[in-house]
Amino acid sequence: MAQSSEELNRVPAIGWAATNPFTPLVPYHFYRRTTGENDVTFKVLFCGICHTDLLRIKNEWGHRNIYPMIPGHEIVGIVTEVGVNVTKVKIGDNVGVGSMVDSCLSCPNCNQGQENYCLGRTSTYNSRMTNPDPTYGGFSNIMVVKEHFIIKIPDALPLKNCAPLLCAGIAAYSPLRFAGLDQPGMKIGVVGLGGIGHFAVKFAKAMGAHVTVFSNSPAKIGDAVERFGVDNFIITDDLRPDIFGTLDGIIDTIPCRHNVSPFISSLKPCGVLVFLGKMKGNLELDAFSMLQGRKIITSSFIGGMMETQEMIDFAAEHGVMADIELIPIDYVNEAMKRLAKGDVRYRFVIDIGNSLH
Repeated sequence: MAQSSEELNRVPAIGWAATNPFTPLVPYHFYRRTTGENDVTFKVLFCGICHTDLLRIKNEWGHRNIYPMIPGHEIVGIVTEVGVNVTKVKIGDNVGVGSMVDSCLSCPNCNQGQENYCLGRTSTYNSRMTNPDPTYGGFSNIMVVKEHFIIKIPDALPLKNCAPLLCAGIAAYSPLRFAGLDQPGMKIGVVGLGGIGHFAVKFAKAMGAHVTVFSNSPAKIGDAVERFGVDNFIITDDLRPDIFGTLDGIIDTIPCRHNVSPFISSLKPCGVLVFLGKMKGNLELDAFSMLQGRKIITSSFIGGMMETQEMIDFAAEHGVMADIELIPIDYVNEAMKRLAKGDVRYRFVIDIGNSLH
């Protein structure tokens, strides 16, 4: 059968998609656009699984989702084709893509290198480009992305361990920089030792901080101290008064409703708590805990393109990478079930190159 004119301007691709919020992901054939003059096309080798992927697939936030949905926004691979105007990378380079693939590039946020806060931002999947087509993520064999939204991966970073840096990594790195918690000798708390939390620990330690982890998982004490070099591990339900007023800042990664007052009390005067966990509902907070010392609560959402490249380069220099469980694509539904139960240390990464191509 002859190809349509629409198909001639596209290339066939395959991924694993959610067709609705209730059934498992299944193989799905679709088309990517051909490489434009400002585009980079790359073969996907690895893609991390983020908790956001699970929440979006299941429509836990009640958004107007686009199905079939191909998740994945922690994507790395090797360049196979570049447009005529591309100068950042060349064929054969290792590259990555995170949570966004487009923005307006002209608003004040974009002009300040904060494309992540652009109101016209296009997400890597479950979104739409300027044409009516939905975006599809990295649970697929190829990606075609504008050069501006490509991250160059240094050779020092193993690609499979690097993939989660594109979301969880920048989510942890950006608030440390923004809140001024990146100076040697600072005392930093990390609430939750999961995908983002273990990156927050690793980046804070690489920046020279004294790190305290708050967790309700005693089984993670060994990892925290022996693998990540944590200085202090506190079971959240057993907070001791001697921690109160001692921390310069706290990175809170918990993605469900919880009481932040004990953590606020742990901050020094003018200390800052950065909230990262995406959740439905409200935080629980006793305002009195904030009044005693001019405490600050703020939030953060990934990072702009310049900062993400900075983070990747910092990670390469300091050996910061994800602790992962590598899986084939046909294990993805089981991985989602385990992720929902918190049964992963500390990030699932799909071996796309060896199980999908």
